[in-house]
Amino acid sequence: MFEIFPIRAFSDNYIWTLLKDNEVTVVDPGDPEPVRSFLEERGLTLNSILITHHHYDHTGGIQSLVESYNCEVYGPKGGHIEGINTSLTEGDVIEISGIEFSIFSTPGHTLDHISYFADIDVPLLFCGDTLFSGGCGRLFEGTPEQMFNSLNKFSVLPSNTQVFCTHEYTESNLTFAIEVEPDNKDLNERLNEVREMRREDKITLPSTISTELKINPFLRCHREEVIEAAQNYSQTAVSKDEEVLGVIRNWKDNF
Repeated sequence: MFEIFPIRAFSDNYIWTLLKDNEVTVVDPGDPEPVRSFLEERGLTLNSILITHHHYDHTGGIQSLVESYNCEVYGPKGGHIEGINTSLTEGDVIEISGIEFSIFSTPGHTLDHISYFADIDVPLLFCGDTLFSGGCGRLFEGTPEQMFNSLNKFSVLPSNTQVFCTHEYTESNLTFAIEVEPDNKDLNERLNEVREMRREDKITLPSTISTELKINPFLRCHREEVIEAAQNYSQTAVSKDEEVLGVIRNWKDNF
């Protein structure tokens, strides 16, 4: 089984690092230096890189790491991300250290966004900036409908799937989520836990699909409480789930 380590980068990024039998894979290395330090401290080399989308804080370390380690780089098709040598799209399957990862196309945050899912005993999801704990990515390029469809792919995964997103946004996301569902007991309890963790500078990730279905408003757009909150905020009679998502994403953007 993998050991999975978070490498901190920039102000709030995590570069997830998978280690199995001295084979190392990193996810979205925006900064090469903390990755290089991690490897050198442990006497390891880098075998592969997984990329979810084109934003620089996820791709900025590719070239330097490839020059140093001559590693394989997996990522979205299109030829627009320099350094990718294995292009991936919906339905593709890759093998990393003996574990198969299925590829989901998950547009919304960006149009090229993909996610990596391993259906093992404790399933793993590397979802980049599509799903966050308590939130979802900003719609820089995609539509609410695209993001809704992407998140739906996650909501039907096994409940014990570990969710490895790439930013420490949990506290701010849950602070907003309380505005949407102030009476959600699970949400209130989780926010209290997260606030204590962040006071101690602890990482709040990974989450699980089970947890997110209870606390994340962007996975709860079908719930009457969330629909009502979206209608009250927008002063319109939104009813379709994707419309609800669009309203609460706009609300979060301006929160």
